[in-house]
Amino acid sequence: MAELDFERRLERLFADAPELADAGAFAERVERRLDAGWTARRWLIGAAGVVGGVIGASQLMMSNVFQRVETAGDSARFLSTSLNHISTGANWMAAISNSGTAVWAAAGVAVIMMGFVLTRVIGEI
Repeated sequence: MAELDFERRLERLFADAPELADAGAFAERVERRLDAGWTARRWLIGAAGVVGGVIGASQLMMSNVFQRVETAGDSARFLSTSLNHISTGANWMAAISNSGTAVWAAAGVAVIMMGFVLTRVIGEI
């Protein structure tokens, strides 16, 4: 019986814990520290992004990517002109549908996409 009374008093003491005199100051100090940490993280992540962007831009400049894009544009224009010279009388859809290659290619792409979906779902779980 004495043990039961002790447990009840102990539960009551823990349930009615008194508030400390410096509770507000303590909470404010903790919040300032947390905010300072987040501010520092934001600055570090922003600085890393700027440095990465500058490095990436300089690598693009050094690799002549813009010249390659212009060359690809010229190639696309040439291909477009060549395709315009081919007669439009050919029935391209009939040629594609008669071969099983297109069906197998579509099935392969569907299987690959299902794999991507499955990995995404597993990653979300």
